[in-house]
Amino acid sequence: MALHINAFPDHALTHAELEAWRAIPASIASDELNRTCTPDAGLKKFSSNTPLVGLAFTVRTMAGDNLALHHAVSRAVPGSILMIDAGGYDRNAVWGGILHTAARLRGVVGVVVDGCIRDVAEIRSSPIACYARGHVPAGPHKGWGGEINVTVQIGRAAVKAGDLVIGDEDGLTFIPFEDRAAVLERCRKRIAAEAEVVRRIEAGETTVEIMKLAV
Repeated sequence: MALHINAFPDHALTHAELEAWRAIPASIASDELNRTCTPDAGLKKFSSNTPLVGLAFTVRTMAGDNLALHHAVSRAVPGSILMIDAGGYDRNAVWGGILHTAARLRGVVGVVVDGCIRDVAEIRSSPIACYARGHVPAGPHKGWGGEINVTVQIGRAAVKAGDLVIGDEDGLTFIPFEDRAAVLERCRKRIAAEAEVVRRIEAGETTVEIMKLAV
């Protein structure tokens, strides 16, 4: 399989947008996207540095192979999040300490691997956030290719290059870049509405009453 490299979209988040999205839980954003755009529970968090906010720098690689990842890291945009579609393969790690260090020095703020990683202790202590499907000592091959900056599947959820990615303790949600302003506004309204629900519960009402849940 050849290596296909596409240009990263010519757009960015402002500082104000980054700060605004850091206040939005992944669960709230998922709700406002009709419970879509969220990977399955197979992806686990391997670092403590969240909230995570950035634009998706996407990579698709062959199972158990990380040639494309080395090329992706060398081209990654500072402030981006590497979104690696490794097919969920669990026999070989495609990401480890060497690439994690290279990504950090490149300015990458997060790595998401739909596949396995290794050097977990090193990754846990890194300032770069990391989510992955699992970890295994066996390393990768470098005999195949892949695709960079294409639409990929991460935990059965599609994400395209340049989409907004947010992550926290609950997991990840992907927001189409062109929809980010409208989704942000809806998220803020939902946060305010949920705060009012909590206020009413603390005042003595039940969730059945508040949500009008008929029998």
